[in-house]
Amino acid sequence: MNLSRSQNGRCLARCALVAFGLAVLTGLPAGAENQNEKPSLLRSVGIDQKLNEQLPLDLTFRDETGSTVQLGEFFGDKPVILALVYYECPMLCTQELNGLLRSLQNIPLDIGKQFNVVTVSFNPRETPGLAANKKKVYVGIYGRPGASEGWHFLTGDEAMIQKLTSGVGYHYAFDPASDQYAHATAIMVLTPRGKLSRYFYGIDYPSRDLRLSLVEASNNKIGSPVDQVFLYCYHYDPATGKYGLIIANVLRIAGSVTILVLGGFLWMLFRHERRAGPIRQLTDRPVRNAGSMSQS
Repeated sequence: MNLSRSQNGRCLARCALVAFGLAVLTGLPAGAENQNEKPSLLRSVGIDQKLNEQLPLDLTFRDETGSTVQLGEFFGDKPVILALVYYECPMLCTQELNGLLRSLQNIPLDIGKQFNVVTVSFNPRETPGLAANKKKVYVGIYGRPGASEGWHFLTGDEAMIQKLTSGVGYHYAFDPASDQYAHATAIMVLTPRGKLSRYFYGIDYPSRDLRLSLVEASNNKIGSPVDQVFLYCYHYDPATGKYGLIIANVLRIAGSVTILVLGGFLWMLFRHERRAGPIRQLTDRPVRNAGSMSQS
């Protein structure tokens, strides 16, 4: 059967498209058709929340001066923010610490007075000298008195690091090819006794949420009455690592305020009426007396 020139053109175009598609498919590496599959290095990387679980406070690390310290030394009477990083990280860890610093600068609570911050490197090759340099930078930028005694930068050996990261559900992986770590970013808030209270993901931590988490972790021993109202209106969502508004509680507060306002208005109105009554009687008497005098 003879085909027209236009039909021949369409057939050739279809064949070319099929051939191109086959060439693309055969040229793809194994597993590339599944775009959602993680590289093998990242499959073990992530964070498992362990809310209300106890941190092992008997672990030992080295502080920025090289002295051996026990993790429990930074707990006892204040809530603690824990940040897991490594000091020579080329990107994410610096962004995490920068985000934490921005948030801390915007809350009225002070490091070393109302809470402590503990930053721990999960790279066992890093030294106290690196930790000291980081502390100098971040405590210096924070700039509030007493921060040097409340913000600690630690290093440690592999065994201690593994126990700490496992205890908080923090999973990372080392890439020998790049000599770097693949890891997630998050900070944790712990109670004064070392129980995990809150997780905040990413590199940006809303100041309101961080403040409320510290107030909660302290069992309401720090913060202001306004913070207590906020805690009543906001609820921590572990799935998002954020505080969300509770509409029912907001409506309760709004209803209570409305009742108080109306009650105050009615009380003032009643009080005004009581005061106005004797005044009317005094103003009415001269009129009646004047009338009786004119009749006489």
